[in-house]
Amino acid sequence: MGCGKDFDTGNCVCDILKEIVEAQNDIVENCCDSSCEQSIHDLLGDNDNGNGLDTVPVILYCKGDCKPFKGFGAHPSDIGDVVGSFFFRVKKITDDCCAVLELLRDPEDEYACPKDPCDQETDPLCATGICITADLNCFCHVTCLPAINALN
Repeated sequence: MGCGKDFDTGNCVCDILKEIVEAQNDIVENCCDSSCEQSIHDLLGDNDNGNGLDTVPVILYCKGDCKPFKGFGAHPSDIGDVVGSFFFRVKKITDDCCAVLELLRDPEDEYACPKDPCDQETDPLCATGICITADLNCFCHVTCLPAINALN
């Protein structure tokens, strides 16, 4: 199904996200020129010193309605401020396609609950430390954005 040749879970979204996790951990694998493959290639860079990029931001689309998935969370120190995001950094994926996803947001974005990905500020997208757990079997599509440095 998908381009990810190292994994065959039967779920193409899971397979490509597993490949992104490996790329983010400096394991080189690049098999095609699709947008996700280009983002993985950009993340890895062509030189030994790296390029300072550490994240392939992704947007996931739910099965059924095929709408972009929005995650919600709050920092433990500021539980009153729940925020939402359509952009995620894949942190970990289990063998059964359960993923830990970190919400990515522009720290200056005052709009805490965007209605769609186009409403959300993306310059710069930064790691929030807010993580959610998702079943990747619930998604039918993944969009990869250009690789970034989200841990700045």
